[in-house]
Amino acid sequence: MIAIDTNLLVYAHRERTPQHKRARKAIERAAASSRGWGMSAAALPEFWSVVTHPSSEGGPSTPAQAAAFVRALTDAGAVVWLPGPGFGERLLQTASDLAVSGPRIFDLQIALTAFEGGATELWTHDGAFITVPGLRLFDPLAHARPAV
Repeated sequence: MIAIDTNLLVYAHRERTPQHKRARKAIERAAASSRGWGMSAAALPEFWSVVTHPSSEGGPSTPAQAAAFVRALTDAGAVVWLPGPGFGERLLQTASDLAVSGPRIFDLQIALTAFEGGATELWTHDGAFITVPGLRLFDPLAHARPAV
């Protein structure tokens, strides 16, 4: 399965970003993949925070616009993965094992939830994204065609 990171969601939603068209195409490729696709539940509040923020570049989206975008993704087959029982302890242990510090804990939360939900690949445009062993990172905005 393919997991979509927050930044691709934001770019695909925000028409005025330079990455918009490529991010939308990437999400369309993920949606067409026979492997399945989705996003970690933790990516949703991050997405919401960015696109509805009053000082968001190009102006904020309304809550209705942000919700409609996410609903369109789930209507197109995106799964939203939730952390399972004992997730907090696994997150803390993995963060300790990987020496994760600062705000990168949010990347780890997204990656670990996606991995535990069945994702084998996480698509992000964040070159410093932290992941878990067994979850391959792929930047669909830097590469023409992923292996789907």
